[in-house]
Amino acid sequence: MLSDLEITRNVTPKPITELAKKLGLRKKELELYGEYKAKVKLETLNRLKDRKNGKYILVTAITPTPLGEGKTVTTIGLGMALNRIGKKTTICIRQPSLGPVFGIKGGAAGGGYSQVIPMEDFNLHFTGDIHAVGLAHNLAAAFLDNHIYKTNKLNINLQRIFWRRVVDVSDRSLRNTEIGLGTKDDGIRRQSGFDITVSSEVMAILALAEDLFDLRKRLGRIVLAEDLNGRPVICEDIKVSGSMCALLKDAIKPNLIQTLEHTPCFVHAGPFANIAHGNSSIIADKLALKLSDFVVTEAGFGADCGAEKFFDIKCRASKFTPNCAVLVCSVRALKMHSNRFKVIAGKPLDPSLLKEDLESLEMGLCNLEKQIENILVFGIPCVVAINRFDTDSEKEIDLVLKRAKDTGADDCVVSTVFKDGSKGGIDLAKAVVRSASKPNNFKFLYPLDFSIKEKIETIAKMIYGAKSVEYSPISEEKINKYTELGWDKLPVCMAKTHLSLSHDPNLKGRPKDFILPIRDIHASIGAGFLYLLCGQIQTMPGLPTHPLGERIDINEKGDIIGLS
Repeated sequence: MLSDLEITRNVTPKPITELAKKLGLRKKELELYGEYKAKVKLETLNRLKDRKNGKYILVTAITPTPLGEGKTVTTIGLGMALNRIGKKTTICIRQPSLGPVFGIKGGAAGGGYSQVIPMEDFNLHFTGDIHAVGLAHNLAAAFLDNHIYKTNKLNINLQRIFWRRVVDVSDRSLRNTEIGLGTKDDGIRRQSGFDITVSSEVMAILALAEDLFDLRKRLGRIVLAEDLNGRPVICEDIKVSGSMCALLKDAIKPNLIQTLEHTPCFVHAGPFANIAHGNSSIIADKLALKLSDFVVTEAGFGADCGAEKFFDIKCRASKFTPNCAVLVCSVRALKMHSNRFKVIAGKPLDPSLLKEDLESLEMGLCNLEKQIENILVFGIPCVVAINRFDTDSEKEIDLVLKRAKDTGADDCVVSTVFKDGSKGGIDLAKAVVRSASKPNNFKFLYPLDFSIKEKIETIAKMIYGAKSVEYSPISEEKINKYTELGWDKLPVCMAKTHLSLSHDPNLKGRPKDFILPIRDIHASIGAGFLYLLCGQIQTMPGLPTHPLGERIDINEKGDIIGLS
């Protein structure tokens, strides 16, 4: 089979203006970035506001291996397959961070014959949105340090500064830094650090804002630090939020590209799912729902990560009700959840994973069962998609099919969209249409008037399967403070590993009776949630021994090679 990059170069994209016209967009509503990319102006929503919304489909997954489970492949393939069976469909996905692109995961354009194009642009700088987020974030950091250096009229407490800087590469050396070194003219010396750009609250705000003016208000509410009396210092206080919004004026407009089969795809925002809330923008979904019969979007990592945040954070903010969730799994990942095998990115798979092994599969199916339960608790139908590999046996497939339905999945079908494109997703598309047509009883996991601890413990016990929750002293202190400030009415965003239902990446399958540690809590008031660090989760990833960026280069024709 050809490489992903070779496959994309064998396809001639349609001019984006042609694709937009077919979708129902007008030429004056586009801002072109070359021939195959465009931003859509926000005024378009005013023209479409009275249209009925299409069906809203979420694609999520079981707890993945470090290689992923083909969730983006399935999202793209399903969107193309729905179009193939006559349903006008738009796909909505996140823009990938350059950290994983050059690090351990690679790009996020899908794979095989279910990709978005232009793949190189998508995986690299694209239209500059992530750079704009980084600039806006770091501008706030610069204004904050300048205020302290010049006058500090706000009496900012140097020991209570929460706003670090960001860069969109994985660089562990920047996790903890000391700034202001040198002479007295070089700023105030203090401890600080860097996070990856996609974990920035600014990125979360971009994904959750309703429009430009909502974006401006949210930026102004970002809590940067505390003063000497313990009061929050926000962006509005240091008069930087207007400039931040100006930097994001174009970034707030969704980007339109296409798949290999010319299905339209909105790409907008890119918050991480293990660190942040892991969903593309509300604005892109709003546009797509007005223009389409079906909208297929994805939430990052497993259903315990991105999907829970999609339901409890994004759907609260957007007020959209999902019609169905697709849960992606693979036989090899379920075998891995038997805890008999290790999967390490960049290294060959254990040969035993590629052979029929019903015993290991049986042991690992508990993860699928738990993630199905996690979808059903929100009151919507769940369709399981088995991302099939050539090494999967019929007996293994049959076992997964049976177990998924026995656990309560509305349907379970095999998907081969990686190697077959939309043709390999027809059965999945038909199953989704059937399930999305059924009435559902969508509900949030917890009410907002729950206390902070009640929200945390509801997620920990109902979604992760924890026995109890353990709070660090700083977490206890912040819970009390945030409650006094009235921030206890916000939803919570749990930052934890994506490699386990628990906080510990080594606990595979369906861990039980573990204690979930809450190491720290941050207030993302602009985004509208409290952000909790569970276990040893890092907000700045590191690079592996052999980063994927080692393979990326330019060939003799000047073309990019090595992207995956």
